[in-house]
Amino acid sequence: MRDTGISAPILKDLSKIEGNHHVHRVSTSDVKSRNLELILQNGVAGGVAGCAAKTIVAPLERIRILFQTSHSHFVQYSTRWDGLIKAAREIRTSYGIPALFKGHSATLVRVFPYAGLNFVAYEQFRAAIIPCPEKEAPWRRFLCGSMAGATSTLITYPLDLIRTRLAFETVQKNPSSWVRISRKIYFEGGSGSLSNLYRGIAPTMLGILPYAGTSFLTHDLLRDWLRTPALAPYTLEAQSSTRLTAVAQLSCGAVAGIVAQTVSYPIDIVRRRMQVGSVVDTKLGILETAQRIFLERGMRGFYVGLTIGYVKMAPMVATSFYVYDRMKQFLGLIE
Repeated sequence: MRDTGISAPILKDLSKIEGNHHVHRVSTSDVKSRNLELILQNGVAGGVAGCAAKTIVAPLERIRILFQTSHSHFVQYSTRWDGLIKAAREIRTSYGIPALFKGHSATLVRVFPYAGLNFVAYEQFRAAIIPCPEKEAPWRRFLCGSMAGATSTLITYPLDLIRTRLAFETVQKNPSSWVRISRKIYFEGGSGSLSNLYRGIAPTMLGILPYAGTSFLTHDLLRDWLRTPALAPYTLEAQSSTRLTAVAQLSCGAVAGIVAQTVSYPIDIVRRRMQVGSVVDTKLGILETAQRIFLERGMRGFYVGLTIGYVKMAPMVATSFYVYDRMKQFLGLIE
């Protein structure tokens, strides 16, 4: 993704500009202003990409959360090969099509800043950790992705918790809004506490490090491979030496999503259970939650809903990387 992003500092060496055969000094404030403008544009591109990707897979995400958290109404479908279809049918029949998108508004509120920060942070970390081609190494790419994922997750985590609680709720009488859910979480346990909005943050951070690192690393390695001379005639757009075709871009994102999902899924199961722990009156730590999952279903319990994860992750990550690239073209950040 290096050629599709911005470098940091973007205008580090821009201390003067030549024009009309004269050299004009550029003020520090102008440089900082231009840097900020480019960062914001990249953030917008990433935010739009994230929202587009999440909207495509919103129904799958709703059902996956119900499976992951062992919801009493849907646990019967979680181990069946056709469980996804049957769960979707029951939700549609009992609660209507809008119920498949329950919690999606909170998702979008979270995803826009999360995806924007994620892409921008990755570009910035790459510029700092991989300042030149000689420094390129898989472990450096993995580190950049992990740090970007951790940064964006830490900042937007409360919105992810609210989204999960909304998706877990199936009762349609007096359904909660995301504002109402956030207030409820804040005041759980008696007195209000901001720490309540970070319930489950530990396993989330443990999970995002391998997920984000693997996702960016896999995507970048595949992208580089598809640009090799042997494959370039089939994977690059006409009259371009770097830009992949839509099919090639989507393929890179799909594979990256599947690989990253496989690596991080068990930790994702643990964090989902911790996030809804107060709802089902079980407030357990990471090890206790993992032990309970193992006692309930064995090792299979850590992969409940993984099939949905694959079905969801391939188009979601593919759409995310693809829309990000196209948005940057639209904003004039790349050719």
